[in-house]
Amino acid sequence: MLARFARSCFRHRWRVVISWVIGVFVLSSLGWGAIGPDFKTDFSLPDSQTKDVFDYLEANSPDDAGFNGWIVIEDERGMTDPAVEATLTPLFEEVDALDGVVVISPYSEEGSHQISEDGTIGYAALNFEDRPLEELIETGDTIQELGNDVATGDMRIEYGGDVFYAFEMPASEALGILAAVIILLIAFGSVLAMGLPIGTALAGLLSGMALVALASNVATMPDFTTAMAAMIGLGVGIDYALFIVTRHREGLHDGLSPEEAAVASIDTSGRAVMFAGGTVIISLCGLFIAGLAFVNGIALASICAVLAMLVASLTLLPALLAFSGNRIEVTTYRGVLGLIVPVLLAIPAIIFGIGSLVLVGLVFSAVIIIASFFIPKLRSQVPVRRAHGGETGFWWRWSKMIQRRPWPAAGIGVVVLLVLAIPLFSIRLGFGDAGNYPESTTPRQAYDLLAKGFGPGFNGPLLVLVQDPDGIEESDLGGLMETIGSTEGVAAVFPGGSVNETAALITVIPTGSPQDEATSDLVKDLRENVLPDSGMDAKVGGFAAANVDFSTFLADRLPLIMATVLVLSFLLLMLVFRSLLVPLKAVIVNLLSIGAAYGVVVAIFQWGWAKDLIGIDKAGPVEAWVPMMLFAIVFGLSMDYEVFLLSRIKEEYDRTGDNESAVADGLAVTARVITAAALIMVCVFGSFVLGEDRQLKLFGLGLAVAVLLDATIVRMVLVPATMELLGDRNWWIPKWLDRILPHVHIEARAEASPPPSEPPSEPEQRTPETVG
Repeated sequence: MLARFARSCFRHRWRVVISWVIGVFVLSSLGWGAIGPDFKTDFSLPDSQTKDVFDYLEANSPDDAGFNGWIVIEDERGMTDPAVEATLTPLFEEVDALDGVVVISPYSEEGSHQISEDGTIGYAALNFEDRPLEELIETGDTIQELGNDVATGDMRIEYGGDVFYAFEMPASEALGILAAVIILLIAFGSVLAMGLPIGTALAGLLSGMALVALASNVATMPDFTTAMAAMIGLGVGIDYALFIVTRHREGLHDGLSPEEAAVASIDTSGRAVMFAGGTVIISLCGLFIAGLAFVNGIALASICAVLAMLVASLTLLPALLAFSGNRIEVTTYRGVLGLIVPVLLAIPAIIFGIGSLVLVGLVFSAVIIIASFFIPKLRSQVPVRRAHGGETGFWWRWSKMIQRRPWPAAGIGVVVLLVLAIPLFSIRLGFGDAGNYPESTTPRQAYDLLAKGFGPGFNGPLLVLVQDPDGIEESDLGGLMETIGSTEGVAAVFPGGSVNETAALITVIPTGSPQDEATSDLVKDLRENVLPDSGMDAKVGGFAAANVDFSTFLADRLPLIMATVLVLSFLLLMLVFRSLLVPLKAVIVNLLSIGAAYGVVVAIFQWGWAKDLIGIDKAGPVEAWVPMMLFAIVFGLSMDYEVFLLSRIKEEYDRTGDNESAVADGLAVTARVITAAALIMVCVFGSFVLGEDRQLKLFGLGLAVAVLLDATIVRMVLVPATMELLGDRNWWIPKWLDRILPHVHIEARAEASPPPSEPPSEPEQRTPETVG
C-alpha cells in the first residue's frame, strides 16, 4: 500500500507539489489571517488553594482576580515632590479610566506603602480583568504610550507584569537552519540532495505552524507554543527527510531507476519514519494525562508539528525526488553559488525573525532546485558504501572494537551517563519570574526597580484570603496579620481590603523573589502551620503560591506519564522486533540518557554552573512543565534512532543469522546518517539556547544534550556493546507470544513493481562524469 502511494506521488509530481502550495497558502491564510491565532495561558489548577482563592475573588471581586501589573517610577526628586505628584496623578487617572483596569495609586490611602523608604521609587498597582491575551497586550501598549508621554528626563517609568512582555520567536533559529544546510552538504556532497530535506522540512513547518495557529482557537496554548512546536518540527522533519533521501540514493547506487529508488525508499525508510513519528506522537499523547489545559495545548501543538512533517516526508518528498531524477547526485556551479543566497538572506532573518526565515527557506529551496536542474554537472558523487560482506569503513571498525571489549565499553558508557545524572537528585521544580527576562525589556527593568526600592518580594506578593460566615472582626484580622508578619521569610504585611462582609484579603510580601526556594518554603509554612494554628479559615494564593501548586501537581503526575510512555514504547518495540530483551534494553538505556540530560539542565539552570556561557543571569528552579515535556519528546526521538539502527541490524540478522556481523554491518550502514541527523537536531535545538527566553533556553538545551548523548554514548557505544553481550538472546521471544502478536514490518524491502506506465522522464542511470 505504501509503495503504491509513493509511486502515485512520484508519477503525479506536479499535482502533489501544486496541492502542497495551495494547501500551505490556504492554511496560512486561515491560521494567521482570516481566523487568526488565539494564544492564551490558562494556569488554573484543580483542587488547590490558589484556585480556591482565584475562584472566590473572580466571583466576588473581579478586579482582584485578573492579571496584575505595575507602573514603576524612579525620580531623584522624590515621589512626594509636588511636581512629580502633579505629573503622575493625571496619568494614574487616565489608566484607571481604561476598560477593565483598576489602579491603586501610591498617593491613595490603600497604596500608602507603595513608596520606598528613601522616597525615590514608587509604583502604582494595576489589576486587569481576565480577557484574551491579545486584548491584554493592546491595553498594555496603551498604558505604555500614556506613561511615555508624561515621562521627563528626571523621571524614569517602567512597566511590570506579563501584560507588558511580548514574546518573540528567537531569531537564532535561522542559525540552526544554516547549520543543517552545512551538515547535509557535507553528508551528501550534493547541493540538491541537501536541499530536498531542507525544502521538505520548511514546507512542513509552514503547514504545521498554521495548524498550531488554528488549534489555538480550540485549545489553550501559551504564547511560546509556536516556538516550541517549530523547534520540535524542524528537528524531526529534517531528520525524517534525511533518512528517506539517504535510502533513495542507496537505491540509485544499486542500479534502480529514480522511480523504483523513490518507491523503495518510502516503502523501507518511509515505514521507519511512520513508526518513528508515531512513537513521538504517542509519547506526546502521554502528556494529556497531566490534565492541565496549557500542557494539553503544548502537546497538541507539538503533535500538529510532527504530523505535518510526517505528511510532508511521505507525500511532498517523493514528488520532489521525481523532479530530481538522477541529478540528485550532481553538484553544479550555480548550485554551489546558490549557497551564498541563504547566507545573505540569513542576516535579515536573524534581525526580523521567523517571517524572514520562511522567506529564506522558500527562496533558498527554489534557487537550489532550479539551479541543479539546468546547470552542467560539476563532479560525480562518491557512491554510498554498503556494509554487506567485508565492509572495512570507520564505523564498521568502531563496532568491531566495541564488540571485542563489550564489558569495558558498556561500563564506561553507563558511568558517564550516571555521573551526568547526579544533579537530577536535587532538582527543584518551579517557575522563573520576570527577573529572568532580558535586561532590555521593560518588565525586567520594573522588576529590578521594585527589588531595589522595596525588596525582591514585592515582585510576587502573596494573597491570603480570610473567610468567616459570621463576619470578620477587625481585631482578629489584625492579630492574624501580626502573626504572619512575625513569620520567618515575611518582609511586610498589608491589609488588602474587604472583599465583602464575610471575607478579607491580606497582602504578604516575602523576603525572597517569587522563584526563590525560601518563598516556596514560606508558602508551605503558612499553609501547613501558621494559618491552621491561627484558628481562622484562610488560604494562600498569588503567583508564588501558584508556583508551589503547579510544581506539586506536575511532580505527582510525572511518574504516571513516564510509566505510560515506557510501557507503550516497550510494547511497540516488542511488536516490531519480535523480542523482549531488545525493547527492555532500549527502555533502560534511554532512561539513562534522559536522566543525564536532566542532570545537565539542573547543573546549569538551577545550580548556575556555566550559566554565563549561555546567557543566564541567575540560577533558579527548573520550569515545572519541562521534565514531562522533555521526557515525552526525547523518549520519542530516541526511539527514532533505536528504530533506524535496530531495523538495519535486524535486517542483517535475518539475512545472515550471525548476530556479531549483523551488529557491525547495521551500525556501519546507519552510523553516518544517524550522526548527521543527530547533529542537525542538536544544532536546531541548540539554536534556541542562543535566544533570550529562559524557558526556551532550558528546553532547547535539554533536548540538544539528550539527543547528543543518545546518538553518541547510547547508539554508538551501549547498543553495540549490549547487543554483543546478549548475542542471539537479543531476538528471543516466547513462542506463544510470537504467535499472537501481529506482524509489523518496518524496513521490509519494497516488492518488485511493474514497469512504469509512462516512459521515465530521466535517462537511465549512469555514472556522472567530471566536468571542468
